[in-house]
Amino acid sequence: MAGWLFNGAATVGAGTYFGWDGFTIQSGNLVVIAVMVILFVLALVLPFPGRRGRK
Repeated sequence: MAGWLFNGAATVGAGTYFGWDGFTIQSGNLVVIAVMVILFVLALVLPFPGRRGRK
């Protein structure tokens, strides 16, 4: 009965992997990590709103 649920998941490809000396990461995960790092750097660099006018 539930076999049709898993048939769609079986057709998904393995994906693209990158590896450097024993370290392997999937391309989708690499994109997510890169976006998280960019957002973190932007949070450090951009000022808080409304903070400039107070002293």
